Amino acid sequence: MARLILFNKPYGVICQFTPQAGYSSLADFIPIPQFYPAGRLDTDSEGLVLLTDDGKLQHKITDPKYKQPKTYWAQVEGAPTLSDLQPLREGIILKNYRTLPAKVRPILEPMQLWSRTPPIRFRKKIPTSWLELVLTEGKNRQVRHMTAAIGFPTLRLIRTAIGQYTLADLPPGQWCMIE
Repeated sequence: MARLILFNKPYGVICQFTPQAGYSSLADFIPIPQFYPAGRLDTDSEGLVLLTDDGKLQHKITDPKYKQPKTYWAQVEGAPTLSDLQPLREGIILKNYRTLPAKVRPILEPMQLWSRTPPIRFRKKIPTSWLELVLTEGKNRQVRHMTAAIGFPTLRLIRTAIGQYTLADLPPGQWCMIE
């Protein structure tokens, strides 16, 4: 029977079990052998990472043909308007590819948000805003590239859901197993 671990990856943790100098790894948090990440999350991003001991389930979670929606909260520099966000809803050209259309909407700062170490940079004269984005693809650093392309760089990025699986109330650095 396939088992799945939901892990709330803290900022600064690499999304692999092999140690790398200067970084914490998944092995520092999840002491169970034979589990592998189903996808990745950048070191400077936080939130939900799924791990499994079943190769077929791992494939179903990560293969783009299954189009698992991934939900993110992005704290961005500036205050985008609805028209600023429209290119993300239509698909935007980044480097050498066009993204699939994203669902994106402004949100209030999430109530259940935990503090981050180190905190994001703060500028007195530049406000920050929060966005919720739902993507069905997962290119490397895609959300960061998308928000930067429309002039609102991402300062903090938290993945809150992958398909039906969510962080719920799972604190950073904690995990739970479901079967």
